[in-house]
Amino acid sequence: MIYAIILFVLAGLAEIGGDYLIWVWLREGKPFYWGIFGGIALALYGVIATFQSFPSFGRVYAAYGGVFIILSVLWGWGIDKKTPDFYDWVGAGICLVGVSVILLAPRQ
Repeated sequence: MIYAIILFVLAGLAEIGGDYLIWVWLREGKPFYWGIFGGIALALYGVIATFQSFPSFGRVYAAYGGVFIILSVLWGWGIDKKTPDFYDWVGAGICLVGVSVILLAPRQ
Protein backbone atom coordinates (compact mmCIF):
# COMPACT_ATOMS: atom_id res chain seq x y z
CA MET A 1 0.00 0.00 0.00
CA ILE A 2 2.94 2.36 0.65
CA TYR A 3 4.06 1.88 -2.97
CA ALA A 4 0.56 2.80 -4.20
CA ILE A 5 0.45 5.92 -2.02
CA ILE A 6 3.88 7.05 -3.24
CA LEU A 7 2.78 6.61 -6.85
CA PHE A 8 -0.46 8.52 -6.21
CA VAL A 9 1.48 11.40 -4.65
CA LEU A 10 4.08 11.47 -7.44
CA ALA A 11 1.38 11.36 -10.12
CA GLY A 12 -0.55 14.09 -8.32
CA LEU A 13 2.46 16.37 -8.02
CA ALA A 14 3.28 15.86 -11.70
CA GLU A 15 -0.30 16.58 -12.76
CA ILE A 16 -0.90 19.55 -10.49
CA GLY A 17 2.59 20.91 -11.12
CA GLY A 18 2.16 20.59 -14.87
CA ASP A 19 -1.26 22.23 -14.77
CA TYR A 20 0.12 25.01 -12.59
CA LEU A 21 3.03 25.72 -14.95
CA ILE A 22 0.68 25.97 -17.90
CA TRP A 23 -1.71 28.14 -15.85
CA VAL A 24 0.97 30.67 -14.93
CA TRP A 25 2.35 30.66 -18.48
CA LEU A 26 -1.01 31.44 -20.08
CA ARG A 27 -2.70 33.49 -17.36
CA GLU A 28 0.18 35.27 -15.71
CA GLY A 29 2.49 35.86 -18.66
CA LYS A 30 5.37 33.60 -17.68
CA PRO A 31 7.82 32.62 -20.46
CA PHE A 32 6.72 29.94 -22.95
CA TYR A 33 9.13 27.36 -21.53
CA TRP A 34 6.99 27.26 -18.38
CA GLY A 35 4.27 25.80 -20.59
CA ILE A 36 6.70 23.34 -22.15
CA PHE A 37 7.82 22.13 -18.72
CA GLY A 38 4.16 21.90 -17.74
CA GLY A 39 3.46 19.68 -20.74
CA ILE A 40 6.41 17.45 -19.87
CA ALA A 41 5.18 17.15 -16.28
CA LEU A 42 1.70 16.20 -17.52
CA ALA A 43 3.18 13.51 -19.77
CA LEU A 44 5.14 12.17 -16.77
CA TYR A 45 1.91 12.08 -14.77
CA GLY A 46 0.39 9.78 -17.38
CA VAL A 47 3.38 7.46 -17.24
CA ILE A 48 3.70 7.41 -13.43
CA ALA A 49 0.10 6.30 -13.02
CA THR A 50 0.70 3.17 -15.12
CA PHE A 51 3.06 1.78 -12.47
CA GLN A 52 0.17 1.12 -10.09
CA SER A 53 -0.23 -2.58 -9.33
CA PHE A 54 -4.03 -2.52 -9.16
CA PRO A 55 -5.56 -4.49 -12.06
CA SER A 56 -8.47 -2.14 -12.77
CA PHE A 57 -7.81 1.14 -14.60
CA GLY A 58 -11.14 2.62 -13.52
CA ARG A 59 -10.65 1.78 -9.87
CA VAL A 60 -7.12 3.21 -9.81
CA TYR A 61 -8.21 6.45 -11.43
CA ALA A 62 -11.26 6.77 -9.20
CA ALA A 63 -9.04 6.46 -6.14
CA TYR A 64 -6.47 8.78 -7.69
CA GLY A 65 -9.19 11.40 -8.19
CA GLY A 66 -9.65 11.63 -4.43
CA VAL A 67 -5.91 11.87 -3.86
CA PHE A 68 -5.75 14.59 -6.53
CA ILE A 69 -8.37 16.64 -4.69
CA ILE A 70 -6.48 16.38 -1.40
CA LEU A 71 -3.19 17.30 -3.06
CA SER A 72 -4.85 20.23 -4.83
CA VAL A 73 -6.03 21.66 -1.51
CA LEU A 74 -2.51 21.28 -0.13
CA TRP A 75 -0.98 22.80 -3.30
CA GLY A 76 -3.25 25.80 -3.03
CA TRP A 77 -2.23 26.24 0.58
CA GLY A 78 1.49 25.75 0.10
CA ILE A 79 2.15 27.20 -3.36
CA ASP A 80 -0.71 29.66 -3.96
CA LYS A 81 -0.81 30.72 -0.30
CA LYS A 82 -4.61 30.29 -0.15
CA THR A 83 -5.45 28.92 3.28
CA PRO A 84 -8.06 26.15 3.05
CA ASP A 85 -11.23 26.82 4.99
CA PHE A 86 -13.28 24.41 7.05
CA TYR A 87 -15.23 23.16 4.03
CA ASP A 88 -12.05 22.52 2.04
CA TRP A 89 -10.84 20.26 4.84
CA VAL A 90 -14.22 18.53 5.18
CA GLY A 91 -14.31 17.89 1.43
CA ALA A 92 -10.74 16.57 1.46
CA GLY A 93 -11.62 14.29 4.37
CA ILE A 94 -14.62 12.93 2.51
CA CYS A 95 -12.36 12.24 -0.47
CA LEU A 96 -9.91 10.40 1.76
CA VAL A 97 -12.73 8.20 3.04
CA GLY A 98 -13.77 7.51 -0.56
CA VAL A 99 -10.24 6.60 -1.59
CA SER A 100 -9.98 4.24 1.39
CA VAL A 101 -13.25 2.51 0.51
CA ILE A 102 -12.23 2.08 -3.13
CA LEU A 103 -8.76 0.73 -2.37
CA LEU A 104 -9.26 -1.19 0.86
CA ALA A 105 -12.72 -2.75 0.51
CA PRO A 106 -12.59 -6.56 0.68
CA ARG A 107 -13.09 -8.04 -2.78
CA GLN A 108 -13.12 -11.57 -4.12
